Amino acid sequence: MTAVPLSAPFTTGTTALWYATRATGIVALVLLTGTVMLGVTGTARVASRRWPRVVTAGLHRNLALTATALVGVHVATTVLDPFASIGLVAAFVPFSSDYRPLWLSLGAVALDLLLAVLVTSLLRDRIGRRAWQAVHLLVYACWPVALWHGLGTGTDTRLPWVLLIDLACVAGVAWAIWWRLRLTENPATRLAGLAALAVVPLLTLVFVYLGPLQPGWAQRAGTPATLLGHRTPGDGAGRPSGRGER
Repeated sequence: MTAVPLSAPFTTGTTALWYATRATGIVALVLLTGTVMLGVTGTARVASRRWPRVVTAGLHRNLALTATALVGVHVATTVLDPFASIGLVAAFVPFSSDYRPLWLSLGAVALDLLLAVLVTSLLRDRIGRRAWQAVHLLVYACWPVALWHGLGTGTDTRLPWVLLIDLACVAGVAWAIWWRLRLTENPATRLAGLAALAVVPLLTLVFVYLGPLQPGWAQRAGTPATLLGHRTPGDGAGRPSGRGER
């Protein structure tokens, strides 16, 4: 009988936390994308007999709540995973961690924006509709920040299926904004919006190609030298974990 190392339960647990962090981050981005798309198209009062306004509003709210819950799990598993030793403070305060500081900080900013929207939504009756609407717009800033956080610090960016998901998210939000701009009567607003639709996705593609898709990105992203080349604990095959080898 083969003896099981005493560290096996621990290493299995840390690996599970690592994969949970990656999975919840990807799914949360997809749900946040749906939330933004419904929010953008909802400003034009999208509705039909088969898809009434109350349905789109309810779906928008439920997607936002589910995305927030997944982000909470994403943060919890990140903090509990001892691999990179990311503390709870780093989840909320930008540039308070040595692990990929810029890209992790973008995640902290996205979380703070999302929490601001959540808290003001709970206090909507007390703070007034105008104040709530002003803060609610932060969710639109949260989405691109979360996207770049995932692209920069995510260890799965090179995987084709993850790239397809990211591309689909960008395409979905771009389509919603383009559709909304078609209904805009102000030519200057429409022109500025179309210019942003052309420039921002292009800059994102250039960043992904020159950054995460290139060798040595982990070091350039700010991964501590002690974590570079780290392998998954307990992986008998000795396969790289994807954590810090890139």
